[in-house]
Amino acid sequence: MKKIFVLDTNVLLNEPRAIFTFAEHDVIIPLAVVEEIDNLKTKSSDLGYNARETSRLLEEQRSKGKLNQGVKLANGGILRIVINGNDLEIPKELSSSKMDNRILATALHLQKDNEDKEVILVSDDVNLRLIADVYGLTAEEHHSNRLKDEEVYTGFKEIKVSANLINDFYDKKMLDPKEKKDVEWPELFPHEFIQLTANNKQNNTALAKYDGEMLVPLRYNKQQPAQIKPRNREQQFALELLLDDNIRLVTLSGKAGTGKTLLALAAGLAKVVEEHNFKKLLVARPIMPMGKDIGYLPGDKEDKMSPWMKPIFDNLDFIIQLNKNGKYSFDDLEKNGLLQVEPLTYIRGRSVPDQFIIIDEAQNLSNHEVKTIVTRAGENTKLIFTGDPYQIDNPYLNLRKNGLNFLAHKFHDQEIAGHIMLQQGERSKLARIASEIL
Repeated sequence: MKKIFVLDTNVLLNEPRAIFTFAEHDVIIPLAVVEEIDNLKTKSSDLGYNARETSRLLEEQRSKGKLNQGVKLANGGILRIVINGNDLEIPKELSSSKMDNRILATALHLQKDNEDKEVILVSDDVNLRLIADVYGLTAEEHHSNRLKDEEVYTGFKEIKVSANLINDFYDKKMLDPKEKKDVEWPELFPHEFIQLTANNKQNNTALAKYDGEMLVPLRYNKQQPAQIKPRNREQQFALELLLDDNIRLVTLSGKAGTGKTLLALAAGLAKVVEEHNFKKLLVARPIMPMGKDIGYLPGDKEDKMSPWMKPIFDNLDFIIQLNKNGKYSFDDLEKNGLLQVEPLTYIRGRSVPDQFIIIDEAQNLSNHEVKTIVTRAGENTKLIFTGDPYQIDNPYLNLRKNGLNFLAHKFHDQEIAGHIMLQQGERSKLARIASEIL
């Protein structure tokens, strides 16, 4: 049975081409959505870009016919813009001045007028979906870029093997999975980490990394960049990715206190200050979702940045305290052009070559926003994305729909990239327990 999908504004702002993702079904865009898109088109942020892209795509379809009557899409569906002015009958419990309510009312009237078809409101706004449910209207999140449970990549696997195989690995410093037919090997990806666990009473183990052909020992397991020593298995894996210059894109995910930002900063400082492999360490984080301006805050740029960037400075202070020789002095690093800390908004439109770039709080970025950042990377630039996908501030993103997990999933089979999900909190015993039980 053919269905009718009514799109909320946030769906198009996250993915303008969403109008083409509903197969042979009808796609309805309420006029309120077009008005909201029009209000956002002049913004210089990614919201503005997606608003303009949505308008361009709608104009392309308008050239094929009248959108108020319906234009046939390539997949067999029909695209229509439905008028829903202020005189549209809105449930008396809801305000007619709110755009969301006008969108909801449009879907409700379509449901009333099309009893032979299922009408579905598509929105990334959980509250609008809840209100739709109250009025008996089917509502769902847009799923085109939503990862399935099995697609949330961790970067790590544990494999049961014999104790003899572990001994061979230690002796030969390598292991070819293709030659060991007696082991049930899962699919392995470049730079994926493996724990070989012996199926004996001692449960002997060995840590390895898959280089695309072989399992090899960890290479940087004795290094302590900027005096930061890994405290657990996943932190050691993270340093393997951070310290390998051949890996140009690293994604680190994990709950608060697992050490993601601290490890990235330590590796970046070591690479810039000690090894001189990069000209500058650039650290950025979104001020709320990427694209929000900081102009409403009092003071100059540094004053405005301070509340948002404080976690970065706290980690830098910790590193400086560990290194009493002063080579990581914040003032000296900044004066010599080796360190730059700024809001993510200022990266847009730039080309950044020869830099070690850390994007913190990346779970608050959309798929398009991470694409915008990665495509800014110039020659000899390494990009690190860190974040906690369980702590998302962006109201239209969630665990299975956010830029950090999306990036890890899309690059998991690329030799130029690596990912690890950190599990154990190391900030303090109190913080670790709180993360687990609260």
